[in-house]
Amino acid sequence: MEKLKEYVSVKDEDHFSHQGAVELLIFNFLLILTILTIWLFKNHRFRFLHETGGAMLYGLVMGLIIRYVTKSPDAESGTVYECEKLKSGPSTLLINITNQVYEYQYKREISHHNVNGHQGNTMLQKQMTFDPSIFFNILLPPIIFHAGYSLKKRHFFRNLGSILTYAFLGTAISCIVIGLIMYGFVKAMVHIGQLKQWEFHFTDCLFFGSLMSATDPVTVLAIFHELNVDTDLYTLLFGESVLNDAVAIVLTHSISIYSPKENPNAFDAAAFFQSVGIFLGIFAGSFAMGSSYAVVTALLTKFTKLCEFPMLETGLFFLLSWSAFLSAEAAGLTGIVAVLFCGVTQAHYTYNNLSADSKMRTKQLFEFMNFLAENVIFCYMGLALFTFQNHIFNPLFIFGALVAVFVARASNIYPLSFLLNLGRKQKIPRTFQHMMMFSGLRGAIAFALAIRDTASQPKQMMFSTALLLVFFTVWVCGGGTMPMLTWLQIRVGVDPDEDLKARAASQGAHNLDKNTTKAESAWLFRIWYGFDHKYLKPLLTHAGPPLTSTLPEWCNPLARLLTSPRAYGDQLKDGDTVYIINNDELTENYDSSAHTAVPAQDSTASSQATGKEDIQEGDLGLGGYKLQLQHTAGQPQKNSLA
Repeated sequence: MEKLKEYVSVKDEDHFSHQGAVELLIFNFLLILTILTIWLFKNHRFRFLHETGGAMLYGLVMGLIIRYVTKSPDAESGTVYECEKLKSGPSTLLINITNQVYEYQYKREISHHNVNGHQGNTMLQKQMTFDPSIFFNILLPPIIFHAGYSLKKRHFFRNLGSILTYAFLGTAISCIVIGLIMYGFVKAMVHIGQLKQWEFHFTDCLFFGSLMSATDPVTVLAIFHELNVDTDLYTLLFGESVLNDAVAIVLTHSISIYSPKENPNAFDAAAFFQSVGIFLGIFAGSFAMGSSYAVVTALLTKFTKLCEFPMLETGLFFLLSWSAFLSAEAAGLTGIVAVLFCGVTQAHYTYNNLSADSKMRTKQLFEFMNFLAENVIFCYMGLALFTFQNHIFNPLFIFGALVAVFVARASNIYPLSFLLNLGRKQKIPRTFQHMMMFSGLRGAIAFALAIRDTASQPKQMMFSTALLLVFFTVWVCGGGTMPMLTWLQIRVGVDPDEDLKARAASQGAHNLDKNTTKAESAWLFRIWYGFDHKYLKPLLTHAGPPLTSTLPEWCNPLARLLTSPRAYGDQLKDGDTVYIINNDELTENYDSSAHTAVPAQDSTASSQATGKEDIQEGDLGLGGYKLQLQHTAGQPQKNSLA
């Protein structure tokens, strides 16, 4: 009998191991199918469905199979047993069943309404209880770090003020508008008896507004990158989405801890200002944490000879960058914000100290991790639509959320663009505003924030609705990017550097680089980079002027110690901002791949020789669309979708 029990125990362990291997194999095959589909789409230049949309589609099919084809192997699983002796839930529970002691570990509390007929299916159980910390600790950090590390600083800082306005003020406006509209729909649902008054409070509506304010236009940006869409439009949309994610995460946390002392639906000034203070404190602390780790990495790579061992250098770079995220989470801050600014600071300082091999390795490593993590998340979104066992789909709530998301996006983009244009020399045209309005897709961040807490029925309704909105925006809005570019006649095939020079030439500037930078860079950028080029760059990298030429004479001993010998060969430029922008090596590396997608421009020379306007059409196979390339003598190239 004892041998039989041991055999059964070993068999159970083998079964769980086998089950885990099957689940990993499912994800593996989904990713393989996604990669092959991406190749097929790229080969045929098909842009109506992005890779993330394809990953979601494959996840849907697999979730459907798991939900309705697989059966529960254990009839006892999911059965609720009453136990009145236990006063609280112990972390470890020992149960004696026919003189055989079994050990069970506490997972979480489950409400009675969450127990259903599928509870015994172990595969569905694992899908349902997919630990949200995996999203935040493993999958999201590479995506966010890559966004900061690959940031095109040259164009980002030219639009810094506008990006910060959209990211901070725009996200707050979006959160409030969605919260107010959803509160109106919730009141209507209470009135017709679909909800109870005590189930959904105004703070819950604001919480939903904050998580749905996180935009993720990955589909649109991928098409923009392939087509070389106007650089200002790409930068505004990309910069807003990067910072918007960080703001939405901190805002969601601040709202979740907002707790009025009396009526949850009443405004409590003390609780409000406490939440605002927590928001500012967490954001500032996370920014400092991420930047500090990047500074430490820069100093280590500068004052050691790790560049002689590229593998060790890359490993140190990766681990210190990841530590920024983990340290922020351990300190009660937001790791996503920390790793974002860690990536930006690493790109600005540490990248200059790396060896040529490490530069290429870190760039390709995080690019690959971003690709893989993003597709895993979107595959899981498809799976979750069928494998999550506690969905609550309310048509009125879903319709209200869809209306609220688009109204909030319009309330964000158009008024703020109007205010920004009052102070911008280079105005944000209406076509850009329409495209930004249309490009407010929801994705990985909104999904991760929604799945983080699904214990109560209101949170389950939010999660189900958020999932449907992600599907809608990725498939409908993402798939409509090409028709929108055509309808709005937005320029494509734009060389960023040539575009800057063309603008300066049209303004009659004599010094193209210098005047373009000074005229269009954000004032905050000019102030910061003057200080950065004189002091921080020489301190943290091998570049910039020697500290002996910028610090007071009494600091010369320390300045000589901290200045790299390579820096003595550099001269302080007349325009600090011009020097730094035009020597943005990482940006140039990331831009280089984009330039190869621009069609050959041999026809330009012929058109200039004849002195006549020469219009040529080249079918680039853009899913039935054509690029119209216009070459005019003495004028910059202008491309539009026709």
